[in-house]
Amino acid sequence: MNTDIENLFKDKVIGHPAALFVLFFTEMWERFSFYGMRILLVLFLTAPILSDNPGWEWPRENALALIGTYASLLYLTPIIGGWVADKITGYRMAVVLGCIIMTLGHAAMAIETTVMFYVGLALLVIGTGFFKPNITSIISTMYKGKESKKDGAYTIFYMGVNAGAFFGMMLCGYLAENFGWSWGFGLAGIFMLLGMLQFLLAGKLFGSVGAKPSKIHEVELPQNINEEHPQEHEETKEETKLNPFTLFDKVLIVLSSIGGLLYLFNDPLEKIGNLNMLPFEIGGLSGSNVVVLAALAMFLVLLITRIARYMPIVRDRIIAVSVFGLFTVFFFAFFEQSLGSMTLFARDYTDRSLVGSSAMVFKIVDALLTTVPLIIITWVLFLLAKKTFNRIALSNIILGVAFVGIWALVIYRLVDKFSQEGNEVDATWFGILNSFFIITLAPLFSRWWESKYNPSAAMKYGIGLILLGLGFAFLSYGTGDIPQGAKTASVSMVFLIVAYLFHTMGELCISPVGLSYLSKLVPARMIGFMFGVWYLAIAVGQKAAGTMGGMIDKISEEYSLSTFFLIFTLIPIGAGIVSIILNPILKKLMHGIR
Repeated sequence: MNTDIENLFKDKVIGHPAALFVLFFTEMWERFSFYGMRILLVLFLTAPILSDNPGWEWPRENALALIGTYASLLYLTPIIGGWVADKITGYRMAVVLGCIIMTLGHAAMAIETTVMFYVGLALLVIGTGFFKPNITSIISTMYKGKESKKDGAYTIFYMGVNAGAFFGMMLCGYLAENFGWSWGFGLAGIFMLLGMLQFLLAGKLFGSVGAKPSKIHEVELPQNINEEHPQEHEETKEETKLNPFTLFDKVLIVLSSIGGLLYLFNDPLEKIGNLNMLPFEIGGLSGSNVVVLAALAMFLVLLITRIARYMPIVRDRIIAVSVFGLFTVFFFAFFEQSLGSMTLFARDYTDRSLVGSSAMVFKIVDALLTTVPLIIITWVLFLLAKKTFNRIALSNIILGVAFVGIWALVIYRLVDKFSQEGNEVDATWFGILNSFFIITLAPLFSRWWESKYNPSAAMKYGIGLILLGLGFAFLSYGTGDIPQGAKTASVSMVFLIVAYLFHTMGELCISPVGLSYLSKLVPARMIGFMFGVWYLAIAVGQKAAGTMGGMIDKISEEYSLSTFFLIFTLIPIGAGIVSIILNPILKKLMHGIR
């Protein structure tokens, strides 16, 4: 294996192995298809049947209930997918399987029948489970013994994530809104297939890296796991041996998992299909709510009883991680409105028509936003081909075909936009702002974290949640004049753009930080369990986002749209203030870990 790793570092592009850029492009096309399809979901499901681009005209609450369950499952299946890769398939084969299954999922959704739509969603959930945890595990294996270069590798890799999300939402959204939903869903599948082919055909570069199941499960995180003193490590190691999963623990895991999954599936089934798997009430609570509360209670008992069995230092640190996990639920419950209620706001309540000089300025800015990143990524493609064409010619050709396709679509879209007298901004266009702001602001935040003004973990969470709430404050202010119960309006797009800016700054304070602190605070033997807990926290946040976003009509009719966004302002800001207040306590619980 070490020989294969050394061979990887012989062919370098921008100081990193060429194989890293194969992974970069694979991730880019997967994120292209994932975000390109996902931003269409709520628009397709809620679009009127009688319109130029007919959808299914679902109530917003129903659409967001389904999307919440779908998004939640996307963070649960990777726990299983990582285990399967470790034990059976190996990382690279798991990535290929994930790509194939997701391609079939996109193809199914392009057919636009009810059965194929649900089949498509199911395949995307399964495929993501194979893909998501294992492509980063390949990077982990590639950089063994070269940890100093790992941060740079992840920076490059996550640029691929954001580039894929950016172009996916822009191009799939453009085709879907202007030519029909099948075009958007279908385009996502085409690029997913091309991404899989270029990865599969580049196998020679990797040697045996990621090809065989490893004997020890490693969850890859952005920083080194457990940077601790040897004496403390021995203490932790000894204690974790004394705390195996008991039968009681296993029963709680099974029961809480069953309860959570029952709720996840029952919620959309009850709202959309009038099919209630839990047709009972206890104390005025519906069966669905009783089951999810019972599952949550059992999970908390599991967590508390396990934590109580550790030695004081380990116990304190896991308590700190658990508190950060709770704040993570709050963050994602509100942040993920970007693909739910905020996309609906962009379509139905935002003035997206531009005329005269403002239209021309927007077209020029849009052209620069689109072409400059694509030129840079195409240059990286050229460098990769220059280094690797002799060894993986067919992979490079497939990648070249994909880029010819991207350039053709980008040029066609720009010509179409410039040929119009005014400009109607697509509702999906606003979704790209998050990726754009991440790419532009990430270096500034990175320098902040490396400076002497680097805040503690609790302060970062507090700042991130407050910034998130302030983003919604702009939307609440902007919608102040919309009448109670209105289904459409024409609010300036400036409010939505500023909201995305603040939300992205909040994300940069929280998203890269959570797993990093988990990796430092949790004992090595618990890292897999706590990684699963962390994904569970995000999954709960995703489902909560769908549930709360689905209240947009009810709150707008009873109060106003401004009140809806005011709730989304006050709760994150309140949670952020609590995090800041808890900062001294959490610092003590972390016992010197920064």
